[in-house]
Amino acid sequence: MTELVHEPVFSAGDSAVCGPLAHGEDVAAHFHDFGQLRYAASGALVTTTAVGTWVAPANRITWVPPFSVHSSRSHGETHVRLLRVPAALAGHLPPEPSVFAASALMREAYLALLADHEPAESPRGRLLLEVVISELARAPQEPLRLPEPGDARLKAVTDLLHADPAGPATLAELGRRTGSSERTLSRLFGSELSMSFHQWRTLLRIQRAMLELCAGTSVTDTAMRLGWANPSSFIDAFTDLVGQTPGRYRAAACG
Repeated sequence: MTELVHEPVFSAGDSAVCGPLAHGEDVAAHFHDFGQLRYAASGALVTTTAVGTWVAPANRITWVPPFSVHSSRSHGETHVRLLRVPAALAGHLPPEPSVFAASALMREAYLALLADHEPAESPRGRLLLEVVISELARAPQEPLRLPEPGDARLKAVTDLLHADPAGPATLAELGRRTGSSERTLSRLFGSELSMSFHQWRTLLRIQRAMLELCAGTSVTDTAMRLGWANPSSFIDAFTDLVGQTPGRYRAAACG
């Protein structure tokens, strides 16, 4: 596993192929002076910045804007294809990291750029990149950004939740483990993350559920592994946040 560093480093460039990454492997925090698109041909990639966490299973493409400090973690054996986007074109895409559904046309143009080692400045390279960016501009975004806290007291709690999203601990119990009161933590969840403790943990569990489903775990087993009392309550929570049932999500996003 790659050792994480505390200070982000500037990276002048990346190999077009980043992988394979073993399950749970970390890529330390870094940034670029160009935009970067990241496509996991297999496995799944979780991208984290100071303000949020984004999950991209197969058939999803992650966008990281220029100078955005980000780290990554793989789920399953993950083969990532990285595509540089010049800063001059980055304005056509969102100003913060995002995850998009990858259309067949986008995916083929994306992979052609990399597989053929097409120079970005060549007529074909420019055309393929324009296709990718045009498709991204009209592609649906995944709605599930998990906000991350800056306050150290709150981060101590969210770190515990990241480590064990299925755990049944209440906010009061987590507060005792981290040295903060339930009242203080509840206030911080609202003021910093604009959601309650319960909403944040549910969103974390839904993100993990997306990874489990795309790894082939059944809906029932996913519900049990991530702390829901029964499959129906998991299906309701997943459908409310994602806009479709877990079964339909797995068929459309992970098939």
